[in-house]
Amino acid sequence: MRTLGKLAVPPIGFGAMVLSPGIYGSVDDDRALDALRHVLDHGGTHIDTSDAYGPDGHNERLVGRAIKGREEVVVATKFGLAVPSGVGSRAIPVGYAFGELRGNADPSLVRGYAERSLRNLDTDVIDLYYLHYPDPGVPVEDTMGAVADLVEAGLVRHAGLSNVTAEQLRGAHGVLPIAAVQVEWSMWRPIEPDLLATARELGVGVVAWSPLGSGFLTGDVSKLEEGDFRHNAPRFDAENLAKNNDRYAPIRLLATELGITPAQLALAWLLHQDAHVVPIPGSRTPAHITENLEAADITLHPDTLARLERALASFDVVGGTLL
Repeated sequence: MRTLGKLAVPPIGFGAMVLSPGIYGSVDDDRALDALRHVLDHGGTHIDTSDAYGPDGHNERLVGRAIKGREEVVVATKFGLAVPSGVGSRAIPVGYAFGELRGNADPSLVRGYAERSLRNLDTDVIDLYYLHYPDPGVPVEDTMGAVADLVEAGLVRHAGLSNVTAEQLRGAHGVLPIAAVQVEWSMWRPIEPDLLATARELGVGVVAWSPLGSGFLTGDVSKLEEGDFRHNAPRFDAENLAKNNDRYAPIRLLATELGITPAQLALAWLLHQDAHVVPIPGSRTPAHITENLEAADITLHPDTLARLERALASFDVVGGTLL
């Protein structure tokens, strides 16, 4: 187990976003539930979702069905993007092709967000509750003050922040203890050094979303099907994707030499970066889920890590990422 603040979780969690339609192409609920149950049956008891994944809380409701009757599960969800009908929202700049998301993290809305997620998840308490993105119109400290009220009321056990700066993390931590900061972190998207240093200083765990580079670091992505959300990420443009695959070849080769998969190498590398980092890869395929979870058992020799760092230094990624 690893710790996110005072919350103990397995070293590798599961990102459930991929189980809703419109993310990585089509998927039906039966397949999604099979994936979730496979994760849980094989020790992946930290499940990450959001009220904004899929329409009308679809992803949360899937997770709620899968965890029913399982006491050992740590459920993390997020708020701030699935703004209620009739409520205004503000632009949140991102690196997607469409340029922005919309959100509203006004403190007056936070309890309503939480109560909706509790209904979707069919549970009485949220183990880890994240602000999904900071709202440009609301100080993070104000939003997290409303989360502190949820903790006091017993509706939330631990608070988290997602996609924030080191300064925002420090400010929020002054309002209530932050268990985890969630950030895109992988071989092709490094974490900001200041954010990692601040998390370490404050005793905040780091949850790495997209630890497999939205699937690229599996070494199996040569093209995207129609409807795949990754079409919005410049790195997955057909021309950029071909160039990135060529440049990733030395790392794929290293995985082969080690007798592991590229995905396992990417996850093991992340686990070696910090004792309190927890990657949350997502997959719909039971074999891939097992493969990802088994990466926690892989120890990389210092010489291997040094060789890998040299390879990563020359892995010049083409195209922007999601943030």
